[in-house]
Amino acid sequence: MARGKASVDASELEKLEWPYDWPPPWRSNRLLGHEAAEKTMLAAHESGRLHHAWLMAGPRGIGKATLAWRFARFLLCGQQQGGLFGGGAAEGLDVPADAPGRSLVDARSHPDLFHLRRTLNPDTGRMRAEIAVDDVRELGAFMHMTPAMGQWRVAIVDSADEMNRNSANAVLKILEEPPPNAVLLMVAHAPGRLLPTIRSRCRRLSLQPLADDIVVRLLGDYAPEVKEQERAALARLAEGSIGRALELAGAGSLELYGEMVSVLATLPELDMARLHGFAERFARRGEEANAAWRSLNYLFDGWLKGLARQSALGGEAAPVVPAERGLHARLLAAASLDRWIVAWEKAAELLSGADRVNLDRKQTVLGSFLVLQSAMR
Repeated sequence: MARGKASVDASELEKLEWPYDWPPPWRSNRLLGHEAAEKTMLAAHESGRLHHAWLMAGPRGIGKATLAWRFARFLLCGQQQGGLFGGGAAEGLDVPADAPGRSLVDARSHPDLFHLRRTLNPDTGRMRAEIAVDDVRELGAFMHMTPAMGQWRVAIVDSADEMNRNSANAVLKILEEPPPNAVLLMVAHAPGRLLPTIRSRCRRLSLQPLADDIVVRLLGDYAPEVKEQERAALARLAEGSIGRALELAGAGSLELYGEMVSVLATLPELDMARLHGFAERFARRGEEANAAWRSLNYLFDGWLKGLARQSALGGEAAPVVPAERGLHARLLAAASLDRWIVAWEKAAELLSGADRVNLDRKQTVLGSFLVLQSAMR
């Protein structure tokens, strides 16, 4: 029997798109740490020679999409503050809440705005894994329309990494024949995966990870329930990503990290009773367990990355938890860097592939720690 198509209202759809407690980029007013990038975009606009396509590249969760939405808001409803209507150059990308058209942009309903992203699969009621080529075709038609409310048509692609080959080729066709008075803002977490012909037709704006003090400050704003002494530790684990820091805070990742390090500290013998107790928490299913699993993947990979970094550069990073003090140095003394890199690759393959091929998560965790043990023998 054929399954009926899922029907989802606008508020439910937004929850599927943005399942977090903090504001989505299209309604975020604040951007810290990327003042230079904002000035670059503003200067390009003021020059009268605004490039038709921008590639905003950098790690996930540092504010790339927020910058894209701030610039879209500025182009569509913020120029009245200076330049075109105000008689002087704009000083920034900030747009007052009561500016004409601002509420339409925030609601993603402005007639001169197109948001290309993964959409809902009506057959399953879930978000698609990739950006569909049919959605890109709609973008092509939109870009060639005459602006309805102002001077510009603006499209945001978030994220470009989620385009499949057909979608990417459809976007490339738009870039090859850019329409006038239209700007394409592409957000990319891993720009190297994009077609070289797409990258070459965009002006690249590389955004760097945020400083720890900025992440700590934003954690205080968006997650005030997080204790002050925990914010610095979360900032260090998140490596300059406020999005990642907020995810880690919501998943109880500091406690998880402490447990993980306490098991790692028993290498090379490995306390198997402790390891089995740690791995057992991942045998469960559900949203909370899934969040913990995602956190473990990130934390385990990051810890091994730190091990490799210390071996290559020397020195020792300040410990996040007490059991971490001196642990990297002890493990590096027990095995060469090349053996740790091989172990890192094997463990990463195990963890990342567990859900893809439906492996038992507990057994995957056990296997990953045993891979590290084997590197020391």
